[in-house]
Amino acid sequence: MGSLTTVPLFSYSLVLSFLPTLIVAQLNPVYFEHDCNQGSGNYTPNSTYEANLNSIISRFATLSYFNYGFFNLSAGESPDKVYSIALCRGDMNQADCNTCLNSTATELKQFCPRNKIAIAWSELCLVRYANRDLYGLLENDPHTCAFNPMNASNPTQFNRALSELLNNLSSEAAASGPLRKYAAGNAPTGILQTVYATVQCTPDMTQENCTACLNYGRRELRLCCLGRMGCRVLRPTCVLRFESNPFYNETAVPLPSPPTTSSPTPSLGNGNNTTRTVIIVIASVVGLLILITISICIFKRPKRNKDIPIKVETKDADNEMSGADSLQFGFDSVLVATDNFSDANKLGQGGFGAVYKGQLPNGEEIAVKRLSKGSGQGDLEFKTKVQLVAKLQHRNLVRLLGFCLQEQERLLIYEFVPNASLDHFIFGNVSV
Repeated sequence: MGSLTTVPLFSYSLVLSFLPTLIVAQLNPVYFEHDCNQGSGNYTPNSTYEANLNSIISRFATLSYFNYGFFNLSAGESPDKVYSIALCRGDMNQADCNTCLNSTATELKQFCPRNKIAIAWSELCLVRYANRDLYGLLENDPHTCAFNPMNASNPTQFNRALSELLNNLSSEAAASGPLRKYAAGNAPTGILQTVYATVQCTPDMTQENCTACLNYGRRELRLCCLGRMGCRVLRPTCVLRFESNPFYNETAVPLPSPPTTSSPTPSLGNGNNTTRTVIIVIASVVGLLILITISICIFKRPKRNKDIPIKVETKDADNEMSGADSLQFGFDSVLVATDNFSDANKLGQGGFGAVYKGQLPNGEEIAVKRLSKGSGQGDLEFKTKVQLVAKLQHRNLVRLLGFCLQEQERLLIYEFVPNASLDHFIFGNVSV
């Protein structure tokens, strides 16, 4: 993972202190931060890849639709296809958004010549482009933190008000619909003093991923900006900012009214839910009986003197990997859920590793078994075992929700049962 970059904004803070309204109206980026991915490879000048990139940049200036400031664009065909994600701040109109995206993308290409992957954050928008699809992926790198060097006069009261404000805005933004995940607000920090803040995720993020991104951003903010009068935390899929002066428009472009028809979820009724539950239970029991029968037949079969090598088709292995991937949790999401595997959340230690209690953004409690490192298992073998165990659900077993792979880390995520014995998590269900 990339390291956190901390940048004091001396000139920016000076401009912000005296000209807050000018910053909102300024079309060309006042602030610019960028990252060129040096490990992604380079394109050659006048190549097809550069032509596709130039096509996307030129489209930013002439976009005929607004889409509430979020754009998922692509140009060309593989292997020279270019993907781009772009986001304008939630209080911008279409004309200012187009201008910001075009100028930011143009400047980014100049700062990162021939880099296939790059990202830039300017005053009012962010632009990313790459040689791979970016849509819907929660990514934490690169990220940076830039702060106003001036300290708050009453830091304790200021930090308390700021923390509550960011918490409320983060919940509001994450719970917003798929068109725009943006929230802005202010809170009093003392006599005649106010803190102003905005938080925003790219709308392709789910509520869970948006919450995770903003939680990481708030942690970074506490590390580099606590007690400061202003700060920005910039990440690929979310942005947080606060200042002691107004810096955003009070009114954003209104979203369309929600449909008046009732939500399809309540119309299912209790009867359909009950029927679905019965079907799931019956299918699970039948599957378990079939598996037991097959196991008995295998054990009763006469053993041969020599092992017969089994030829495994690559296609089957790919199918197993695909099935297991649906159970995979993001490592960053697990870190947030367990508070970075804090000792306060540790439930116990067994021969296969430690177990931690965690909580997902939707409130569901989980138990995370952090397997001992150095088992020597490959990713395919680990995923295959997890997929097999996930199918062996029974009312007397703690349910396996999924797994996580991150370099040498092997994590198993179970449902948390308060009254269950700790042995269910430390020794039960699977030993991989």
